[in-house]
Amino acid sequence: MTDLSLYRNIGIFAHVDAGKTTTTERILKLTGKIHKIGEVHEGESTTDFMVQEAERGITIQSAAVTCFWKGNRFNVIDTPGHVDFTVEVYRSLKVLDGGIGVFCGSGGVEPQSETNWRYANDSKVARLIFVNKLDRIGADFLRVTDQVKKVLGAKPLLMTLPIGREDTFKGVVDLLSKKAYIWDETGLPENYTVTDVPADMVDDVDMYRDQLIENAVEVDDDLLMSYMEGEEISVEDIKRCIRKGTRDLVFFPTFCGSAFKNKGMQLLLDAVVDYLPSPTEVNPQPLTDEEGNETGKFAIVSADEPFRALAFKIMDDRFGALTFCRIYSGVLNKGDTILNSFTGKSERIGRMVEMNANDRTDLTTAQAGDIVALVGLKNVQTGHTLCDPKFPCTLEPMVFPEPVISISVTPKDKSMIEKMATAIGKLVSEDPTFRVETDPDSGETILRGMGELHLDIKVDIMKRTYGVELNVGQPQVAYRETITRNIEDSYTHKKQSGGSGQYGKIDYTIKPGEPNSGFVFKTSVVGGSVPKEFYPAIEKGFASMMSTGPLAGFPVLDVEIDLIDGAFHAVDSSAIAFEIAAKGAFRQSMPKAGPQLLEPIMKVDVYSPEDHVGDVIGDLNRRRGQLSGQEANVTGVRIKADVPLSEMFGYISTLRTMTSGRGQFSMEFSHYAPCPSNVAEAVIAKEKEKKAAAAAAK
Repeated sequence: MTDLSLYRNIGIFAHVDAGKTTTTERILKLTGKIHKIGEVHEGESTTDFMVQEAERGITIQSAAVTCFWKGNRFNVIDTPGHVDFTVEVYRSLKVLDGGIGVFCGSGGVEPQSETNWRYANDSKVARLIFVNKLDRIGADFLRVTDQVKKVLGAKPLLMTLPIGREDTFKGVVDLLSKKAYIWDETGLPENYTVTDVPADMVDDVDMYRDQLIENAVEVDDDLLMSYMEGEEISVEDIKRCIRKGTRDLVFFPTFCGSAFKNKGMQLLLDAVVDYLPSPTEVNPQPLTDEEGNETGKFAIVSADEPFRALAFKIMDDRFGALTFCRIYSGVLNKGDTILNSFTGKSERIGRMVEMNANDRTDLTTAQAGDIVALVGLKNVQTGHTLCDPKFPCTLEPMVFPEPVISISVTPKDKSMIEKMATAIGKLVSEDPTFRVETDPDSGETILRGMGELHLDIKVDIMKRTYGVELNVGQPQVAYRETITRNIEDSYTHKKQSGGSGQYGKIDYTIKPGEPNSGFVFKTSVVGGSVPKEFYPAIEKGFASMMSTGPLAGFPVLDVEIDLIDGAFHAVDSSAIAFEIAAKGAFRQSMPKAGPQLLEPIMKVDVYSPEDHVGDVIGDLNRRRGQLSGQEANVTGVRIKADVPLSEMFGYISTLRTMTSGRGQFSMEFSHYAPCPSNVAEAVIAKEKEKKAAAAAAK
């Protein structure tokens, strides 16, 4: 069995254009995995192998590669930076033991950096920080580390200092060894010399080295006492403390360099080995019951335990469906039969591969700590647990955000309807934030996603990969409905048509629920006026109606229903009678409870050059935006605002026009808020028109 202490499962994550993919490319070159570096701007990087990624110069889907550094095995996942694809970051972090957060030396902590950092905190993933692009104009290593403290609330532990600034950046000083690493101008990563610290940096190096040691020894009381008494702490002891503090998320070792110019990468790779945890050093994954509640048991990372793995990504390619799995315990061999604990069905492992971006290597066996892809599994979805049939279990599931934007699509050629359905089915199985449904009134196919770019990419994939050309409707906002008043009401369902009839009477209150509470059903019936066996049917009846609100037919949020009384008939009452009564009660009472339309509000981050800030803020105000802050830095001003999604369609072209092409923005869903009455009236009228047109067409 492989020594798990030599494994490092790591992810690389950052804001768009901070240099994640370039950093990954340099890691592959230094570890001997590739011999020619492919550049992102030339569309030739190893991990951006999709046509859409090469064309747009962005990462769309996470890609896994395996490489080796000084006898250690790295399973590396390069993740997207664009907010529309954060699900790729979330599900990758869920199965990784460590990560490298890449920050741009001039851009600093950007919007998507915050989201990714929050995901990493939620998943308790140990991280290194790499401040990249220090050769750029406006790059400032110490300013970025200050932003990490202020914006992310994290504690960077400075491990290196840059030699030179911007175009004079030529190397780094390793604070622990007090040695300078200086690269020549050939741009080759191996062409560097190790020398003494430059004379003008000696004082700074001594100061930051003392800070490094003080912060490191705080995690070990004995060493802290020795240090306070003036004893010299060995480098080995300091490294041990840094490793412990990193694993416990006390601080984050911070390095600097330029991935594009091949400067500083070796020290980062050494740090992955020295400070990021192996699979056996992280807290084991909790096991849950069928409802998702933790059982108190854990998937101990060991090859001697029963087989347990989490399917964290599904991908369809030219060889068939690939299921990416992180194996938490046990051993998996080709030909084994495993259990999908979510579906209760068994699957046989016909083929198992190690992924290297778009290439693969066949495997006959894999063990705890490995990240592998299984070929041809049926009915497996993201978040499903695969396990030994003799030891069924469920690993902690993944929770994905709801889509906030939708488009209607129809194939340009009616002969492609079946082909379109197949393509959409494959894309839905790959991406949990991509949904499909049929409009019940018009019969149109509706695609739902996280943003305009997200849906644009899906339509492009269907055209290029599956040969399905689509007519695409205008983007639609995912509105919701709720209520604003408490009401008490009663409803009786009574039907007699010969033989036994149907009877169910319910008295109830309906009131607005707490924000994000969804649908809540309670009972305060006394005296048995409604037998308890009918409670589930009443709850089911109300719950089934929450998908269609009284105003415009949008799903209903945050409603609390309390069953307070009722009546039943010894012969005619049944579960179905009470379920029908609940549905009728919903239709009767919701219009009386002050129904209100809700719209999705997006958290928008805009970067603007300083001389265009007034225009940008004025435009956001016109879009009903609420400004929540602005912060100036060397390259411009970052403006934060909450803006309704309906006002943000096509914003990128407006922003580029206002800022002469220099502005950037990012947005993600924040919350639902009441629509102004004029907006609500227009939306409701439009929905009624649409339904009337669909009815007329039938």
